[in-house]
Amino acid sequence: MENVCSEKKLNIGIIGCGGIANGKHMPSLAKVKQVQMVAFCDVIVEKAEEAAKKYGTENAKVYKDYKELLKDESIDVVHVCTPNRSHSIITVDALEAGKHVMCEKPMAKTSEEARKMVEAAKKTGKKLTIGYQNRFRGDSRYLHQICENGDLGEVYYAKAHAIRRRAVPTWGVFLNEFEQGGGPLIDIGTHALDLTLWMMNNYKPKYVVGNTYHKLGSKENAANAWGPWDPSKFTVEDSAFGFITMENGATIVLESSWALNSLEVGEAQTTLCGTEGGADMRNGLCLNGESLGRLYETKVDFSSGGVDFYEGDSEDPALLEATQWIDCVLNDKEPVVKPEEALVVTEILEAIYESSNTGKPVYFGKKNN
Repeated sequence: MENVCSEKKLNIGIIGCGGIANGKHMPSLAKVKQVQMVAFCDVIVEKAEEAAKKYGTENAKVYKDYKELLKDESIDVVHVCTPNRSHSIITVDALEAGKHVMCEKPMAKTSEEARKMVEAAKKTGKKLTIGYQNRFRGDSRYLHQICENGDLGEVYYAKAHAIRRRAVPTWGVFLNEFEQGGGPLIDIGTHALDLTLWMMNNYKPKYVVGNTYHKLGSKENAANAWGPWDPSKFTVEDSAFGFITMENGATIVLESSWALNSLEVGEAQTTLCGTEGGADMRNGLCLNGESLGRLYETKVDFSSGGVDFYEGDSEDPALLEATQWIDCVLNDKEPVVKPEEALVVTEILEAIYESSNTGKPVYFGKKNN
């Protein structure tokens, strides 16, 4: 990615050394020449020690308490990779300690917590972004440019897809409502909704109707990609669906599930329907429209070369995410994922849960004006 040319190396602190830190954040940061990971923190200190050995500098420090890590004035950037419950608390503390923050998705359990993060970033002047790496996939970047060009016209109907047939995450705290705030809706539905809102460039919801279900989570010895789940520990929904009406009249249908008796599966995908054309990610990126009185559809070929959006581009969305984030910090740019956008995602997810609990629509009122 261009412009990451500073000779200065940013010092990174990792808070939370579990699955997402090891699977995405640390391997990606290790490939960015302008950074070095100097501090690692986890409540299970052995995890932090292992991470420090694998990714840290020679004198990398290890912590059990993140507040001790934040006292280190040499740390420029913090990556928050903890369960959802602590995202807001740690992020606000880190921003107030003078650190720039990359927080893993979802932004927070509640909109109130997410709003505190936005306010803290504005108050401190530090940069904040959220880990929606699917924006950096090749098909996502291409489709976003199509939308920016106006090729689809006004997008007034969209679907956000996050459906698995049987792929319930059985490790960590994914099934724990207290730690996570929800199940597939807040875990994978959040990616699909973020992509859809970003493509539409529409962040003004009017009202939401939603339903959540716990229909398959109680099954014993269920078939599952990662082995059977423990029904007694499955305290979140297994499916959730939302109907979102935007202020301009546009409609979004959000579908999310870890376990659904459906052969139509796929996640972090969007379908867009506009006045001039449409797009669908379900079987590769397909565009459709009308020309000279005829209907057409085109499947975009990403195997061949083309004009890229960033110099020195990579096909790895996680690496692109890390690279652009560090570029933003070093060169004082706005991140691709703005915290105000992630806040709206959290507000909508929260509204779906609330609507399901009350059986009523949730109206947004003046807060989105």
